[in-house]
Amino acid sequence: MYQDAVLKAPAKAKPRPKSAVSHGAGLAGLFGVLTWVGLARRYGMDGPYAALVNLAACGLPMVLWSVFVDKVHRNPSTGIDWSARRPWRDTVETSLTKLAAFWITWLGIATIYFMGRFYWTGNFAFAMWCFTNAAPILFVASIPYVLWLDRYLVEPRDGAWHLGAWLTGQGGVDPDAIYGHLRAWGVKTFFLAFMLAIVPPGFGDFIRGDTAEILHDPAALANWLITFMFTIDVAFATVGYLLTFRPLDSHIRSANPFAVAWLAALMCYPPFILMSTGGPLDYHEGTRYWDFWFQYHPVVLALLGSVLVALTATYAWATMAFGMRFSNLTHRGILTHGPYAFSRHPAYLSKNLFWWLSTIPVLTMGTATDAVRATLLMMAVSGVYYWRAKTEERHLGLDPAYREYSAWMARHGLVPRLFARLRKR
Repeated sequence: MYQDAVLKAPAKAKPRPKSAVSHGAGLAGLFGVLTWVGLARRYGMDGPYAALVNLAACGLPMVLWSVFVDKVHRNPSTGIDWSARRPWRDTVETSLTKLAAFWITWLGIATIYFMGRFYWTGNFAFAMWCFTNAAPILFVASIPYVLWLDRYLVEPRDGAWHLGAWLTGQGGVDPDAIYGHLRAWGVKTFFLAFMLAIVPPGFGDFIRGDTAEILHDPAALANWLITFMFTIDVAFATVGYLLTFRPLDSHIRSANPFAVAWLAALMCYPPFILMSTGGPLDYHEGTRYWDFWFQYHPVVLALLGSVLVALTATYAWATMAFGMRFSNLTHRGILTHGPYAFSRHPAYLSKNLFWWLSTIPVLTMGTATDAVRATLLMMAVSGVYYWRAKTEERHLGLDPAYREYSAWMARHGLVPRLFARLRKR
């Protein structure tokens, strides 16, 4: 009888794989953002400098939490052995080779920015101002940083060293390591400029919001809160591109090696974006936003506005869950906590639901043909993000940790189980 009972007892559910980032890191960053935003609104600080301080308010608490609470610098994944300090004379040649690679890489990035005229107009001009002022500091600071870190690295001959060795005619060069180095810096080149460009506008719009008027208009209140959610998202994302350091275990372990993944990602951002006004996937022609269609129905405005705020909050939460590690097209540790305990791609899911509900493409100011066209284009946009998700899974799936997480998610994740049930029906 006892044996039968044991055999019939349900197997204990396998626990969710451990996340590479703690809840505390993201919450520390959120605390910093909320504190600074409160001060900025109190004193009317809505300019670009205040927006940059918001990045520091987000990043510094996460660094402190990660080092003193999570002690991420001790993680084996950093590739650092703090107990095995080498004499600097043993590593200085390696360090100088790497510094040559970094400086050549940065020169190449500067050349790309110089040739791209759009980088010097509009919001991108602010990003170029930031880079121009930061470049001398980065150049000088790189010297002691590399000389110091190489004394503790288990394997100091990384992609930067292989590039530097190739440039200086040394032997033992691995082309794949060079390609990995260039891909990682390619990600930072493209996305950091974009993120810095959009930091001041959203921050300023939220700080300038007049609560005396907003609180009496459900649509205005929802749009103001949506702006705040995106302000949080942009702050965490920008900090993620800035804080890529091994001692923080936030370095880029690998950049996506598949060209199709880069194609799927780049078409969602300027200057290659396909969804912008006049673009091939522009679904806005003949449409109006949600607050136009329901402007005479305050209850519907309040309900729909609440849903849209919740979706953008989920989107911001998904970015916050990365802590200091957010970045497109990279692997910087597998996330399994927060919204990633329910879905593999909570950001893409919430973002696309937001677009569908905020635009409602089946409603049109034009003809029925315009409504059909807008709906089909919106479906194509969602298809692009589904494609992006699959290319990311292909890259992350090279890591056994992600395969374990993906298998757990298929069995226990709320969203995958819901979709599986719908497919069966």
